[in-house]
Amino acid sequence: MSALLLPLVHYLAANALEMTGVQITILGIWLTTRRNLLCWPITLVADLLYLAIFYQARLLSDSLLQAFFIAFTLYGWWHWSQGVREEGEVRIEPLALRGWVGGLAAGAVGSILLGWLMTHLGAALPHLDATLTAYSLVASWWGARKHVANWWLWIAVDLIYIGEYIYKGLLLTALLYALLVVLAIVGLRSWSRAAETAP
Repeated sequence: MSALLLPLVHYLAANALEMTGVQITILGIWLTTRRNLLCWPITLVADLLYLAIFYQARLLSDSLLQAFFIAFTLYGWWHWSQGVREEGEVRIEPLALRGWVGGLAAGAVGSILLGWLMTHLGAALPHLDATLTAYSLVASWWGARKHVANWWLWIAVDLIYIGEYIYKGLLLTALLYALLVVLAIVGLRSWSRAAETAP
């Protein structure tokens, strides 16, 4: 084997779990942008993989986030199944101003409380990670409730996550989150068009 390929092979072998998580996450998000109900079981597998990945990296808020993602994934799976059209797509639901304000306020409060907890647990990047976790929960809730606004929040959160993961040496995950930004833009456009054409 070429001396140039050997480091790549070692890197891929050492990061097999992360690579698998990246691939399954991409599939789940892509299916979500298509409003396909299969996104939920695929996303559940990704949630479980990233629970292990983030725990190994001592990103405790992100580990906790994955546990919440598992709950949101199960809820979203059920909620979406209640709103499937005959053609298999999910109906989009509007988000009122009250929902926007309530969600952003809940994210702010969650950031403070989780940041305090993670500081005492010795987590890496406790306040930044807590803030991203809190707002990811809001975005997940909005997505499970079929609100277009979830994509706006995911774009903002994922852009910041890219820097965090580069800093922590999770380069594959940083690349994943760069792709997730692109997929979130695709989802935003797709869901916005669906909302405009909804009866």
